[in-house]
Amino acid sequence: MDETIGRSGIEVGRATVAELSRAMVSGQLSAAELVSFYTGRTERLNERLGAVISVSQDAAEQATSADQDRARQAPLGPLAGIPVLIKDNIAVDGKPATAGSAAMANAAGSDAFLIRRLRSAGAIILGKANLSEWANFRSTASSSGWSTLGGQAVNPFGPGRNPSGSSSGSAVAVAAGMAPLAVGTETDGSIVSPSSVCGIVGIKPTLGLVSRTGIVPVSLAQDTAGPMTRCVADAALLLNALAGQDPADPATADSAGQPDDYARYLDPAALDGARVGIWRAGSADATPATAAVLDEAAGLLRSAGAEVIDPVELAGADKLGDPEFVALTHEFKDDLNAYLGTVGGEHPMSLGELIAFNSRNASTVLAHFGQEIFEQAERTDGRKATACRQARADALGLARTALDRALTEHRLAAIASLTGSPAWLTDYVLGDHYRFGTSAPAAIAGYPSITVPAGRVSGLPVGISFTGPAWSEPALLGLAYAFEQADAARRAPGQQR
Repeated sequence: MDETIGRSGIEVGRATVAELSRAMVSGQLSAAELVSFYTGRTERLNERLGAVISVSQDAAEQATSADQDRARQAPLGPLAGIPVLIKDNIAVDGKPATAGSAAMANAAGSDAFLIRRLRSAGAIILGKANLSEWANFRSTASSSGWSTLGGQAVNPFGPGRNPSGSSSGSAVAVAAGMAPLAVGTETDGSIVSPSSVCGIVGIKPTLGLVSRTGIVPVSLAQDTAGPMTRCVADAALLLNALAGQDPADPATADSAGQPDDYARYLDPAALDGARVGIWRAGSADATPATAAVLDEAAGLLRSAGAEVIDPVELAGADKLGDPEFVALTHEFKDDLNAYLGTVGGEHPMSLGELIAFNSRNASTVLAHFGQEIFEQAERTDGRKATACRQARADALGLARTALDRALTEHRLAAIASLTGSPAWLTDYVLGDHYRFGTSAPAAIAGYPSITVPAGRVSGLPVGISFTGPAWSEPALLGLAYAFEQADAARRAPGQQR
């Protein structure tokens, strides 16, 4: 990770958007050199790490155009010349959103709304990241990070370690220095979990802050895209570009009046006087070594001036799993069928046709795990089913009550918890060895959550999540940034997490 980027002298493992932008402004680096560096690094590392499904054929052309704009002093966006890797369930012009499935390889692709936002900000679309096929909603015994088109993504922190799902490739690529920025998506845990186990920053935004137009759905009741980056400052800059109202996505209407510059809230003193609750029950199954990371994080919060309420309870959070899954299986059928009906090109036009495609191609598509969730969803009556409406109401009520009650009763700025367990070994026989995760309350409630590296267990990263009420991204970014800075300050120079 100590490789330097072109003539800039910037180490790839420490590269930030601010540093790369300054290097381009000063002439130490061009966008063309930057893209060449990251595409070359991807060519060298991807066979081992499986993070990228495809590199954009026009990435070099995009970079040349960015350099020409800079040379003629044209107005430049805040991400001018910065490469961004896109999870391959998000459509890009000329590159279909495959969800990692061979069934979608010949679908038509036009820019999703968030891709248009990125281009307006000057970002270069570097390529498409691997993912857990169909966003990890195909089998109950899946291997996170595996897709038919991309193969198995590998956590860079340990041989054979899993990157978690479903934004696996996005996390691996950023952690391994194959891209400075990446976009992931989450229904429940798919941004924050891979970010945590790969030692990077991930933001699961408030539902409706980022458009879902052009994204392969699991359920529009929970789906959102979000930033995955090496540091909180870069996450804020990427969120600036992603967030925006989209007439085609009614949920984004609720984002009116939200900030246009989240970087303004990056305050190293944000923890001073802030009330932060520690949710320990969510990580009750953690090993002693992993639980110690939360103890250490709570101590760091106190030393940074936070008033720590430890523990706080999220009443009913342990009951979220069943109603959430019932709702998702029903919603998936309707939302996916509706999405497939809008996509051009050659591909299955319904969930039933996808199941048939997978069965016909079982030797490759079903080589490691099946499609039981697909089959279960196909048997439902979709959103019109009474069971679906009741399950969604139950899950939403439980999640919001749990979070709102804790936030209000303790007058909290945020709830902090371990994001999840360290990376497990990939296992195609038994599937994921998933020990615990704390993403469900925020995911189901539609509230924001930010994960930041907090420590390591046997060399494997573990993150801490900060969760707050809807539209609290400014406050959470401040807290996460202050935690990140305090964590860096207490370590000896050169020591890495």
